[in-house]
Amino acid sequence: MVNKKSVVFEEVLEEAKKYIHKPENIDLITRAYLFAKEQHEGQFRKSGEPYIIHAVQVGYTLALLRTGPKTVAAGFLHDTVEDCDVETEDIARLFGEEVASLVESVTKIGALKFKDEKEYLASNHRKIFIAMAKDVRVILIKLADRLHNMRTLQYMSEAKQKKIASETLEVYAPIAHRLGISEIKNELEDLSFKYLNREKYFEIAKLVEKRESERDAQVQHMIREISDMLDEHHIPYRIFGRSKHLYSIYKKMITKNKRFEEILDLLAIRVITDTEVSCYEVLGYIHAKYRPIPGRFKDYIAMPKVNMYQSLHTTIVAGDGDIFEVQIRTEKMDEIAERGVAAHWRYKETQYGGQELEQKEIEEQLHWFKDFSMMSDEESDDPLEYMNVLQRDIFEANVYVLTPKGRVIALPNGATPIDFAYRIHTEVGHHTVGATINGAIVPLNTPLKTGDVVSIRTSNQSNGPSEDWLKIVKSPHARNKIRSFFQKQESEKRSGLIHKGEDMLEEEVRRRGLEENLLNHKRLEQIVGSLSFSNVPDLMVAIANKQVSLQAVIERLTKHKISAPIDNEDLLKMFNRSENKPRKKSSCGIHVPGIDTMMVQLAACCSPVPGDAIVGYITKGQGVKVHRKDCPNIVNEKQRLISVEWEEGLEEKSYDVDLIIHSNDRSYLLSDIVTVVSQCKAQMNHVDSKVNDDRITATTKMTVGVRDAEHLRTLIANLRKINSVNDVERVIH
Repeated sequence: MVNKKSVVFEEVLEEAKKYIHKPENIDLITRAYLFAKEQHEGQFRKSGEPYIIHAVQVGYTLALLRTGPKTVAAGFLHDTVEDCDVETEDIARLFGEEVASLVESVTKIGALKFKDEKEYLASNHRKIFIAMAKDVRVILIKLADRLHNMRTLQYMSEAKQKKIASETLEVYAPIAHRLGISEIKNELEDLSFKYLNREKYFEIAKLVEKRESERDAQVQHMIREISDMLDEHHIPYRIFGRSKHLYSIYKKMITKNKRFEEILDLLAIRVITDTEVSCYEVLGYIHAKYRPIPGRFKDYIAMPKVNMYQSLHTTIVAGDGDIFEVQIRTEKMDEIAERGVAAHWRYKETQYGGQELEQKEIEEQLHWFKDFSMMSDEESDDPLEYMNVLQRDIFEANVYVLTPKGRVIALPNGATPIDFAYRIHTEVGHHTVGATINGAIVPLNTPLKTGDVVSIRTSNQSNGPSEDWLKIVKSPHARNKIRSFFQKQESEKRSGLIHKGEDMLEEEVRRRGLEENLLNHKRLEQIVGSLSFSNVPDLMVAIANKQVSLQAVIERLTKHKISAPIDNEDLLKMFNRSENKPRKKSSCGIHVPGIDTMMVQLAACCSPVPGDAIVGYITKGQGVKVHRKDCPNIVNEKQRLISVEWEEGLEEKSYDVDLIIHSNDRSYLLSDIVTVVSQCKAQMNHVDSKVNDDRITATTKMTVGVRDAEHLRTLIANLRKINSVNDVERVIH
């Protein structure tokens, strides 16, 4: 993707006119630019540049991707509703409903706020994906927007740089990859890498630069040899050297545990020819002249990747021992490889059928997109759960199997026919009784391999999934559907038992000739505790299951009188044995005003320390548990909370606090963490650090002893300053 630091509108128009010719379409783009310029007048970015420069850069990227005039216009207008005094209705009136819909969809992404940042991010990302499932043009605008934001990220604070770079690497780069837009994907990954791990980024950049002149000479020599050979056989071609982007080199070094010198495709050549037949012909001549390395040949022309990528890949050894990766493809394949979905559906002014037809074509060509659209329609409202399903089942999928009709289904590693069945449809999964792979009957726990043709046998007489399936399936999507089935079954069963219990109790009251108002809900609520139940429905289930006798229930109903609920003062009196005893200091440093003799403990869930805002919770039989006021475990409690306070003149002691450190993995990370804890004069009581599944990030859990809240704040602030640390959070269990 061309990275011009300064682009003016005339350059966008020049690029657009290369494929947009109708005057009314050029007029739409021009009017959108002029409107955006007027609305953003007086607004500036963090860099100090006028805000309109951002809108122009977004429009330019969309023009380079050859998107339609309405998409380019929406790119210019994408921030006017959010940042200016403009309504969606104004956009619709001036530029049409379709442009307004695109602007509204882009604007809605990120409009909500949540208390929990993880939930906020997950919900924000969920909106991105749902918008994308409805109209892929929305995500093209969002990618162009994010690309320019990443190019100008140096003007943000370091904390914001890491946050935005992390989100880009986790969400936007995978989207660009799945859409096959490698130009944008590669640049987003490299820019994210630069801000998340500067030390490693510049280390690899220097290594690449150091070998550049030597590598160029080797590549140019190989290009001359292959060119002479293709000229001799009269095959049309373009040939050039290709450099690997820095983040992909780093990933190979981490995931394959290789040194920089061991990465084979640093020396890379691409041959572009005219037809598929010519691709195989070129491959044949290259293999005849140079020795191919076994196991390194990939035919993505016969078996395209799920993002439509097609190419032949081979790794060869030249006469002087240098190793080269060679890619061979047609011009059309090369354009799709670089621009993905944007290249396949590049705007054509003669095309009819509108966005619905385009979206249908996308589902037919991008096989995973249909699964993605289905998940966006039916998945849970829980944004964290939705993101987990999408991450594992779509973005991390690397097993590609086929239905008998040739539709490609992407699944995670180790997936089974049951995962496959639930991806086809929830009801197919529920009624699965058997499966065949490549025509042979197999057990339902058989791991699937790329290229397998899978067929599912179903039966309407099936009782539904087995609980054992939860141990077999690998995709969160299938696991969620199976759990939902059992939860629904359990809910229906419980509902039936509640009604049965109610009928049995009513029948017993009538049989004894007692008043029916004996069964009012308030009276039943008064007796459940004496029967060791927490609520009325639980009591009814127990009656239905004959776990409690009807006689015992009737006896309590007839003897019990309805009384007023116990207030906090009564609860305190229950604990207070003597108001005249001298006040004692509690072992944990907590004072309960007016009460000196009850047991007081610090709650283990939120581990309060002196200086934290606290509140007491009166337990049954365990005295008062002291929580932080923001502890989610007591946030909805009303009846049992009392005021508590820290003792004055506390003796200095150590209070345990659990912390989680999120970081990028590197050598000596744990050593640096331990050193900072020691320098801050905190106690290290426990530490457990592990590298995450992505082999790039790490999570460190530790328990530290601190004097008070200020001591803890100082420790956390210093831990966040450690190189590679992204965040430090205080744990609430």
